[in-house]
Amino acid sequence: MYDPTRLAALVAVAEAGSITRAAARLGYTPPALSQQLAKLEREAGAALLVRHHRGARLTAAGELLLVRARRVLDELEQARHELARLAGLSGGVLRVGTFMTAGTHLLPPVLSAFRRAHPDVELSVTEYVPPEETEAMALGEVDLALTHEYVPGEAMTVPDGLALEPLLTEELVLVTAPGHALSAGAGRLPLTELAGHPLVSMAPANPNRRGVEAALAAAGASVAVRCESPGYAVVCALVSAGIGVAVVPEMMAEGSVTPLGIRRLDPPELLRRISVVHRPGGGSPAAETLRALLRGAFARHSAAP
Repeated sequence: MYDPTRLAALVAVAEAGSITRAAARLGYTPPALSQQLAKLEREAGAALLVRHHRGARLTAAGELLLVRARRVLDELEQARHELARLAGLSGGVLRVGTFMTAGTHLLPPVLSAFRRAHPDVELSVTEYVPPEETEAMALGEVDLALTHEYVPGEAMTVPDGLALEPLLTEELVLVTAPGHALSAGAGRLPLTELAGHPLVSMAPANPNRRGVEAALAAAGASVAVRCESPGYAVVCALVSAGIGVAVVPEMMAEGSVTPLGIRRLDPPELLRRISVVHRPGGGSPAAETLRALLRGAFARHSAAP
């Protein structure tokens, strides 16, 4: 029984004419590829390659095995496509809803991995402001959606037939202009230290603003909102310009295009929970496959317990 990975290595060397070029094509280092070829030669019981100063060429045994290797690999690729069609992962469109932060920082590599595994599935991505993506799911406009909610705050409710699966919880952090006194320390900053500093914040109805102001009030830190903005990107830009300070999700702070000072807060009770909205038992194979990929990818990015 020949390992398909080693057969693919033999084909790559035959086409590239050298182990070095074949290794680059397959994403191996030359020594790692040489090890695969050595194992294939032991399986075959014969020398398959002759190495020379310009590269490598196949022996008679190598040429014989090459013909079969190409045939085997073609059959395996055809089987992959047929199994994908059987599973509903070949053809069709997978419609994904997201919000700005996830769509910018977390979703692209997951969709890239999905596309590599299932190139026949067309992807459609639409950006929403939570909880609009949940409503889009209920209306059948998207097949899977990413959303978020703030903690503490009102728990998000979803329509019948839908469910929330938490994927990641991140802290809200303080952002300041570079060099600001509040960003100078290394440890967590007590919420009380924000007292008297002007705040750049979201719109009054935004759940993040309500939660932040409630936490500050509970800590006895009186602040005045100097500037309001509907989006975190503008909030961070205004903070960077010295208009005030702000409390934003950590992912947004670290991904800001404008320079910021960042400080974790004490106590670390202001959080944002990111979840995937799905249809339990009723999602398409493509949607369920993407949900599994999201689960693994977001776990690697988790910033808080």
